[in-house]
Amino acid sequence: MMGPSHALSGAAVWLTGSWALDQFADYHQSPLALAVGTAVCAGGALFPDLDLSGKVTRNQGGATVARTFGVFSLFIAEVMEKISLGVYYATKLSRDPRRNNGHRTLTHTLPFTVLVGWGTTALCAAYGKWAVVSILFFMIGLALRGLFDEWAERAGWVIVTLASAAAAWFTFANLPGDRGYPMIGLAVGVGCFVHILGDMITKAGVPILWPIPIKRRMWLMVGLPNGIALRTGSKAEVIVLRTALTVLSVLAAVGLVAPSVLHRFNIEV
Repeated sequence: MMGPSHALSGAAVWLTGSWALDQFADYHQSPLALAVGTAVCAGGALFPDLDLSGKVTRNQGGATVARTFGVFSLFIAEVMEKISLGVYYATKLSRDPRRNNGHRTLTHTLPFTVLVGWGTTALCAAYGKWAVVSILFFMIGLALRGLFDEWAERAGWVIVTLASAAAAWFTFANLPGDRGYPMIGLAVGVGCFVHILGDMITKAGVPILWPIPIKRRMWLMVGLPNGIALRTGSKAEVIVLRTALTVLSVLAAVGLVAPSVLHRFNIEV
């Protein structure tokens, strides 16, 4: 799927999950905590595609999300792509094909998703304020690049970077630690998992079963049959899927916010 679809799916899943927790588990979040979780999950839903590098010195190519912070994020993508390719060749079996890049390998696996979610939580717990601000800055930047793709393209990476920094610092200054910090790692992990599910409905698929060897293949790509698989950039993705995700997000957000608004104005339904 394309970047905006991934980001929107992350936001929709987080909002829907938050609504379900609010309704059935009596777990309430402040509007700021809800907004932060949604943004971080949307950013996390783009994070796996940082394994698609481009031309670092020219600030060209690569995944859209890899250009979020200009040459800096492109360099991160370059490193991640090379690590992914190295892991691929270190673990491939006889029937795994040769590859010239690491896209849709390591970062599109369940172990990577768990590691990123756990690592995010561990960093926040170990290093406190600066780890939290840094992670929020990075994930909010990815979310802005995905959810507001056309604006981000016009504004350029410098504006996106400044907006991300301001949002991260404001969030840290106003978000209670006991409710906000543990949820950051969960939001990142959920976002990565949603990304994997999104790519599974495309023709290329993802190696979701790695590192389980199957028929002398370690990197078996799992996805929908070509006849029903989603084609990247098609009308089914851009119009149908994004519309459905947008409607789901809006309904969940309204369901979360409406009760508190009605209560504030002493309105009973």
